[in-house]
Amino acid sequence: MTALRNLINQIANAMHMLSGVLLISMMLVTLIDVLTRTLYGLSDGAIALTFIGGVELIKYGLLFTILFTLPQSVGDSQVVVDLFTDRMSERAKIYLESFYLLGFALLGAGMTYRFYDAIESAILSGETTQDLMIPMPWVYRIVVFATAMLTLRCLLLIWELIRSHHRNQDTTTEAHATSLPHSNQQHKEVM
Repeated sequence: MTALRNLINQIANAMHMLSGVLLISMMLVTLIDVLTRTLYGLSDGAIALTFIGGVELIKYGLLFTILFTLPQSVGDSQVVVDLFTDRMSERAKIYLESFYLLGFALLGAGMTYRFYDAIESAILSGETTQDLMIPMPWVYRIVVFATAMLTLRCLLLIWELIRSHHRNQDTTTEAHATSLPHSNQQHKEVM
């Protein structure tokens, strides 16, 4: 289980880094597109360096950036409103966070199923992107991988939350049980 956990965490971390690269790439594509269009406009069409597919690169880059960020981010940055959770027991907080992660796991599983189903129909229809003519089955395969990783990471985080809570509970119970005879003995000595 530890090897699987480490593998999923390493893949999620690599996907998170790749999303940063994609974000920088999208900024560069946007900058180049704006510069070439400006040059085209300033030269009254004499310098035509514009390229087809810039919008498409941004669109799919944004999709992959978001999907590659989710598996790592879902475990790192929860927004907790202390007003609602301040008076909850630790157990209730853990189950609330597990419920939140379960929602993301179900979202990821639903998206994985839907895009996996879309792969076959895209293969049969020969669907491609509009400008760059990239076969859509490859786009859908990347989406399936990213959403499956989201599902696995969420399930892993739920497992770790509940397991660590039970481990802490067992440790607290054992510590309390070992301290009781000692405190009773001290009480008897005082009397």
